[in-house]
Amino acid sequence: MKTLQEFLEEQFDQEMMLAVLSGQRKKDADVPSKVRIRPVEIKGTVCYQATATVGQKAIHKNYTHEEVTAYITDCLEDGFSQLQIQGQRKDASVLVSKKGKQTMKVKQHPALEPVKIMAHNRVKQYILKEGIPVPFLVDLGVMNAQGKVHQHSYDKFKQINRFLEFIEDILPALSREREITILDFGCGKSYLTFAMYYYLRELKGYDVNIIGLDLKTDVIKKCSGLAQKYGYEKLHFLQGDIADYDGVTKVDMVVTLHACDKATDYALAKAVEWGAEVILSVPCCQHELNDKIQNELLKPVLKYGILKERMSALLTDGIRAELLESKGYRTQILEFIDMEHTPKNLLIRAVKTGKKQSTDSLAEMTEALHADLILEKLLYPQGIQTEKGAQKP
Repeated sequence: MKTLQEFLEEQFDQEMMLAVLSGQRKKDADVPSKVRIRPVEIKGTVCYQATATVGQKAIHKNYTHEEVTAYITDCLEDGFSQLQIQGQRKDASVLVSKKGKQTMKVKQHPALEPVKIMAHNRVKQYILKEGIPVPFLVDLGVMNAQGKVHQHSYDKFKQINRFLEFIEDILPALSREREITILDFGCGKSYLTFAMYYYLRELKGYDVNIIGLDLKTDVIKKCSGLAQKYGYEKLHFLQGDIADYDGVTKVDMVVTLHACDKATDYALAKAVEWGAEVILSVPCCQHELNDKIQNELLKPVLKYGILKERMSALLTDGIRAELLESKGYRTQILEFIDMEHTPKNLLIRAVKTGKKQSTDSLAEMTEALHADLILEKLLYPQGIQTEKGAQKP
């Protein structure tokens, strides 16, 4: 039977593309919650760059082949419970039980397109490359026919690539064994919907069925035409409302970007109802709490309208994240795009773990703020039942 060190040395070969350490058992704020490892080129030599997420910070460190296997071994023995490795022809995983038992698996899959190892400290390497024409980006006005990004669309190009980086992080949560269903609520012009399909199906080889939903009939008609033009047989666009959509019974990933105010909450509630493995949400226009928030201690600050609005928006997204945690999701709030482009730049990323967190502290806080939000009502129609047996009023 192979040791962990021997197993890692075999997996970290020239075809290794990405490794992700997750499932941190330690709750210390200074301990990384996740580590992403990918090959990089430094002065002509392949090394491995580990990007550790500590709170809202990303800490980078480079390792040799020998050092990275030793580093991962230490991580799995000292807090992390899961390692997922993605390669061009195989995926591998290591699971560590609470008693320290290590389960190592390897699964072969059809060969993927090789990923060029990026050079360290050079120009930012995007997932979708400038200079390589992508049909939907050309038709949507982001690129010209030669693949050059239009100057006025460069922020959109960076936003699309940033979004794909978030998806790249959660690939270990998506099955390769079956078709996966992704639902994009409020898809709009669908830049990111097309990007998801192209990245997951064309570049990564996942069997995906993606549904884009929006209220605007003209937008849906245009996007449906483009999907047919590209031969994207499993990319569908439908006209409909988030709150009452019932076209599917099971969804693997739910995406909701800039769904206005309570529409975000209905989308999150639907995602939980469907048992979605992954949720990606960029909320917008959080008016609900702004109309309700009251607190004597905060009264001197809440009298300033702009501060009340911003505090309400941040608190709303924090409450949403905690409610998802209470339903068995590991949740992060991340910066989506630079603040200079839009103040609506926070993304809620939730990955299902099945480990439900207590709602006691959340119930106390929301009661103190008079924050009786729609998402809480949707997830807990009978009211939040605390561990102490009391129900939030």
